[in-house]
Amino acid sequence: MEAIIEKIKEYKIIVICAVLGLALGGFFLLKPSTQTPVKETNLQAEVSAVSKDSSSEKEVKKEEKEESPEQDLITVDVKGAVKSPGIYDLPVGSRVHDAVQKAGGLTEEADSKSLNLAQKVSDEALVYVPTKGEESASQQTASGTTSSTSKDKKVNLNKASLEELKQVKGLGGKRAQDIIDHREANGKFKSVDELKKVSGIGAKTIEKLKDYVTVD
Repeated sequence: MEAIIEKIKEYKIIVICAVLGLALGGFFLLKPSTQTPVKETNLQAEVSAVSKDSSSEKEVKKEEKEESPEQDLITVDVKGAVKSPGIYDLPVGSRVHDAVQKAGGLTEEADSKSLNLAQKVSDEALVYVPTKGEESASQQTASGTTSSTSKDKKVNLNKASLEELKQVKGLGGKRAQDIIDHREANGKFKSVDELKKVSGIGAKTIEKLKDYVTVD
């Protein structure tokens, strides 16, 4: 009987040790798994922070791009002996050469000698490229007026062509075209003073033009 009791005690000790061993083993096995969510949470926080920083950089770059001023442009009307006449936008400070190139370049009939390709163009300017025949005609007109009387030098506002008006001192290509457009839209000028109805021509300019133009 005492032997049986001793064996039972030995079994109890073995069972207790086994239970303790399982408990300790389970503790160490479960411990890493409890730390894993913490690491994952930290990783997610780092990814979120990087994403926010990237978004902030993109927003800053976008704002800088929006705040950057657009390049100033001017609008010019290119006509005459160019391949693609029309209205074009050019950067401020552009030259006649730039306007001609924008319009496709000169045609074979263009008289490049009469152009100052280095001249700067302004907003609303008219860049007119004459043909070789127009240049000859203008030279003949100029030579004819030189030998004429003072009265014959005056250009008739109601009959003059664009080229004739462009030769008038104080009128550029754009103003000459404006006079032609006004004449076609409103009829003949009754007096030189009616030039004040043309955009860009003021009283002082009219006084100077009276020596060179007429409505007779």
